[in-house]
Amino acid sequence: MLATEVELAESIRARGIGLMFRSSLPEEHALVMEMGSGLFGRPGRQMVHMLFVRFPIDVVWLVESTVQRVARMRPWRSFASARADCILELPAGTASDVEPGDTVRVVG
Repeated sequence: MLATEVELAESIRARGIGLMFRSSLPEEHALVMEMGSGLFGRPGRQMVHMLFVRFPIDVVWLVESTVQRVARMRPWRSFASARADCILELPAGTASDVEPGDTVRVVG
């Protein structure tokens, strides 16, 4: 289990802000961004940036619950992207055992 507390970023604004301006992300917490379908009803390339994010995080890109990419993101500096229909942002170290091809289910 990666998190026991799930926060869903439902609006475009909430997804755009993500974790910016927060002082921390509690352990056992996940910010989940469901991105919907991209062009032609398929998942699209989704970018995550760390501008105005003050702490490191793990990011997991999913397509239909299958992990596409996992990245450790550094505060203020990191940019990364991958194909996804859902993105999980977790406290740094939480996804250290997660690899592309794994299945991650979001329940909440």
